[in-house]
Amino acid sequence: MPAGLGEGKSPPRARAAPEPGSAGRSPADIGGCEFRAAHACARLASSEAPEHLAAMSQANPVRLFVTHVWEDSDDYLRVFEYLESAKNFFYRNYSTPDLRPAGEKEALREDLRRQIAPVEAVIGLSSLFQTHQDIFTFQLLFAQASQKPVILMKPFGSQAAVPKAIADLANEIVDWDERALVDAIRRQARHEETTRWDTIEFKLDDEFKLE
Repeated sequence: MPAGLGEGKSPPRARAAPEPGSAGRSPADIGGCEFRAAHACARLASSEAPEHLAAMSQANPVRLFVTHVWEDSDDYLRVFEYLESAKNFFYRNYSTPDLRPAGEKEALREDLRRQIAPVEAVIGLSSLFQTHQDIFTFQLLFAQASQKPVILMKPFGSQAAVPKAIADLANEIVDWDERALVDAIRRQARHEETTRWDTIEFKLDDEFKLE
């Protein structure tokens, strides 16, 4: 289990503004809605632009849902490890895997509809396809029907191809890489430009040094 998330606990659904000096601390399971450390509660960024087109900020975090089957999994927790370690990335988690509703199949589906309805993007864990094909596929289908972009994570630690049945339901398929995941969320949820330039450091040879 990833460190810092608490053994036996799913990532938190809420995080209030932290006390001074608390930036960078790990999630705490306090119920409600989830933010990274040092993030305040979500508000509309501006009346001048729709929220889904406004830049991500502390006051306007991106709303996310991560697929689940009402239980923690290594991949589910790993997503939040990546998001927590990303710089200048603000999000709110609408997934509630720790609150399984009473009832049968339709009650479960209705609960998933409730969780997905407010979000801007869905992160799909392809590992769930092998073990919970029906309910996992339902989450992707509902996301697409609701015009929520789907970012599908490849199988972790495997070279296996993503099954076509779910690849066709994804807007983007990404590797398990913090930068790849965060950039995909920015593109799909907020249509932000994510081109990055790597900095290469080098030393001039003596013969090329300026006098």
